[in-house]
Amino acid sequence: MQRLNICHVTEYLFSAPVSLEPHRLLLHPRESHNIRIESSVLDIFPAHTVQWKRDVLDNSVAVVRFSESTERLLIASNVVIQHYDDNPFDFLIDDYAVNHPFAYLDVEQTDLAPFRQSVYLADQVQVQSWLESLGFVRPIQTFTLLDQMNRAINRQFRYQMREEPGVQSPAFTLACQSGSCRDFATLFMEACRHLGLASRFVSGYLNTPLDDDSQGSTHAWAEVYLPGAGWKGFDPTSGEVTGNKHIASAVARHPEAVPPVSGSYLGPPNLSPILNVSVKVSALA
Repeated sequence: MQRLNICHVTEYLFSAPVSLEPHRLLLHPRESHNIRIESSVLDIFPAHTVQWKRDVLDNSVAVVRFSESTERLLIASNVVIQHYDDNPFDFLIDDYAVNHPFAYLDVEQTDLAPFRQSVYLADQVQVQSWLESLGFVRPIQTFTLLDQMNRAINRQFRYQMREEPGVQSPAFTLACQSGSCRDFATLFMEACRHLGLASRFVSGYLNTPLDDDSQGSTHAWAEVYLPGAGWKGFDPTSGEVTGNKHIASAVARHPEAVPPVSGSYLGPPNLSPILNVSVKVSALA
């Protein structure tokens, strides 16, 4: 078990006073069998009210409403968690789903249907072509199929940090052979759905200890529903099955639905705010 402190600070600086519209925050880790929250503190400026709720996928959402104009928006989240996922391979897949292709049970079909529907319908030819290039021979063990797809994205594509919002389409990622973590997660997710596997997008944090002063970052990966095992995470940026380095904060059917901070403001035209973001994940005793 690890105890981790996650500090995520987002700051916007405006050159003139603005009125902030309601903001939606997805900064709270998803509690599970493997993750427990010890404490959570959310500091926000300017004056505001916060309403906590659970969305349709059980993500913890903070809706922030502001009561005064400002030239600065500060959102600082500090969370301490216990992370128990020390062996990400400790699972068994039900016999009928060990090999691919397989069909989900009728009782699961309705719930899983949205996660089997492609978001990028126009890209299916390119996704199919990429899958064919991997040379899979059917039937194939389901986990082997997913593991090889995961590793192929890590091996074939160049990682590129992108500051601009949004997600590249799978066809664009395949064409330029590069992308960010959210682009790779989207390609993996769409490839899974093309194969009939229920998959969803995950937004969260990555614990990347470089030295004694551990660092971290926001991160994205995908989860696939495997009968008998449940939702299992695959990180195509690293080619790994997710474990105790990965801390999920939100899941979604659509990859653009769960940014950590989202909202808008009303102010003078042509205003270009300055954005500062800091993320740190530190191990605690």
